[in-house]
Amino acid sequence: MLVSKREVKILDFDIETRPLSYWIPDGRPTAEISAIASCWIGYPDSMQVTLLGVHESEYMLSKFIERYNEADIVTGHYIRMFDLPQINGAVLEFGLGKLEDKLTSDTKMDLVKKGDIPATQEYLAELFELEHPKIQMSQVKWRKANRLTPEGIRETFQRVSGDVRQHMELRAVLLEKGLLKGPKIWQP
Repeated sequence: MLVSKREVKILDFDIETRPLSYWIPDGRPTAEISAIASCWIGYPDSMQVTLLGVHESEYMLSKFIERYNEADIVTGHYIRMFDLPQINGAVLEFGLGKLEDKLTSDTKMDLVKKGDIPATQEYLAELFELEHPKIQMSQVKWRKANRLTPEGIRETFQRVSGDVRQHMELRAVLLEKGLLKGPKIWQP
């Protein structure tokens, strides 16, 4: 009997957030998702970006959830501690249920032990001399982005899609060099 092997579908993604309200008692601001970019590993033309100010939050979340549910593994940088909890919180807030348990490959959390070497995506990208740069945003640009101005939305698009492009390259280098531990299940 022939058993056909199907390709493992790996979704690389990133989000951007903006301040929303202040959390009492410590005065910390809560966040709202302002952009979600995702791309299937091995298919660079599959980039999908949704942006607050262009799309409604529910639409952004539903488009991501479709891809998330289709993926065998999701990957990104610090996704188990930031991106996935933020998305799941938004999914709960908008009455869309919760994200499913998912196998994750987190290039910050699954990086081999490395002492005092920084684990930011920006640092690792520079360390390994990656082709795709980190798209920098000054305070002026972030303020425009958070106010959802047309210029700010364009900058946010460049930032979030650039982070995914850079991350796909970073993950490939880390895997090639044997510096990334195996995937782990994330549970909301």
